[in-house]
Amino acid sequence: MNNCERRDQGIAYIGDAEVFAEMAQCKKKLKVLNELDRWEYELIASAAKEVIPDSQELAIVPPFYCEYGNHIKTGKNFFANYNCVLIDVAQITFGDNCLLGPNIAIYTAGHPLHPKTRASGYEYGKPVSIGNDVWIGGSTVIVPGVHIGDNAVIGAGSVVTKDIPANVVAAGNPCHVIREITEDDRRKLFKNEEIDDEVWQIITASDQD
Repeated sequence: MNNCERRDQGIAYIGDAEVFAEMAQCKKKLKVLNELDRWEYELIASAAKEVIPDSQELAIVPPFYCEYGNHIKTGKNFFANYNCVLIDVAQITFGDNCLLGPNIAIYTAGHPLHPKTRASGYEYGKPVSIGNDVWIGGSTVIVPGVHIGDNAVIGAGSVVTKDIPANVVAAGNPCHVIREITEDDRRKLFKNEEIDDEVWQIITASDQD
């Protein structure tokens, strides 16, 4: 196997000329995206699609960074705020309606623990998967191999080192489950503040159809 094939199988590989050539293609596309003015929404959407071809309804606020782009898959209504970093050595998969706050970092790359082995230059990638309707708060870090379940909310500043189940609020370093999300949360806006009547009628109008 060549090193690109080894990388894609999640086993030890080293960054050789072929690996760097793949990354260079992505970096050329990122340069176009990140040099656009922030109000050029249609051009940004088009450039983001070039970076992440396996995507639907993609909304990114530059600057945005990744290694390959084609190792990322997003569902419908994906949004990433300023300064999102996706180190997609392995696959990073998002479900529908995922929201990423600013300064999110998702890492799939890892290196051997022992210094002599690490000095060889060999590394690995392990995939990260994120379910539907997940909100990840700003400045969160997600490490290789993690899965986050549907509807989860990850608090700002968290370091996610283990899987997070569906339908929970989780936060901290290391990130841990704080509580479940229930129907009692449906009208909540911020802490105990509720959504006002005017907007609540708009939100719930589809329930009455």
